[in-house]
Amino acid sequence: MEFSPTAGGCNRGIKCTSQIVGQCPSELQTPCGCNNPCTVFKTDEYCCNSELAKMKLESLSPFFFPFVALCFTVATAATFTIRNNCSYTVWAAAVAASAGGGGKRLESGATWNLNVKPGTRGARIWARTNCQFDEAGRGRCKTGDCGGRLKCKGYGKPPNTLAEFALNQYKNLDFFHISLVDGFNVPMEFSPTSGLCKKGIQCTADIVRQCPKELKAPGGCNNPCTVFKTQQYCCYYGKCDPTDFSKFFKARCPNAYTYPRDDPSSTVTCPGGTNYKVVFCPIGSPHLEMVASMSQEE
Repeated sequence: MEFSPTAGGCNRGIKCTSQIVGQCPSELQTPCGCNNPCTVFKTDEYCCNSELAKMKLESLSPFFFPFVALCFTVATAATFTIRNNCSYTVWAAAVAASAGGGGKRLESGATWNLNVKPGTRGARIWARTNCQFDEAGRGRCKTGDCGGRLKCKGYGKPPNTLAEFALNQYKNLDFFHISLVDGFNVPMEFSPTSGLCKKGIQCTADIVRQCPKELKAPGGCNNPCTVFKTQQYCCYYGKCDPTDFSKFFKARCPNAYTYPRDDPSSTVTCPGGTNYKVVFCPIGSPHLEMVASMSQEE
């Protein structure tokens, strides 16, 4: 559906063009359509019958509740500037569930600018390390590999530090965070660069060197779900509590998501249309030389 003005000086319209029926969660599916969760469950949580429920809905992250807002107000693309501040080469990657993907080799100090369409959701940006690709763009990476492609078409293989975001979602807000749910390989900053939105996120701890032995991986530190694949660590269903391993990550990067049911306050919001930067090895990263020496081993 599109709903737009056709006269006067008002030019801002609204569209809802997503393939919602085909992507509808199984719990909400109905013949030829997709129910709202209030219609199905009829609970305060989903129907917002109380002030508490309304506050809860406003804090929901679209990464875990993709049905909150799949429709978006007509808006311009957001510019993402991806910078490699590491002392070694990384191969940046970007993929969105609602769009395509890509990748680019970034020497130390190099940048990659991306124009991301409004309404993009399920999006990730990450760094790959110790990569080798042929002229056709086929090869492999030690961390963050995406099926052996230079230009990624799918998410990367853990461990990899993730910048995750969804644009122009509930109330036309952008939602973004740094996630360690797929582990950690490179320090990261994820911050707005335009408008009045100033709050950014950093994860610059010495996680690779301090990684618990059970989670160690070549070039990175795994999330426990990747290693153990159990309900306790993966939160396949229902309520999950922090574990000793998630607390290890949280203590070092308190503003990052560390397990699938982590505190929603780890997600930051900015008005739609904001531009952003993702920096690998931002200022303050204590283990740049340690990771650089690892990169030079191959």
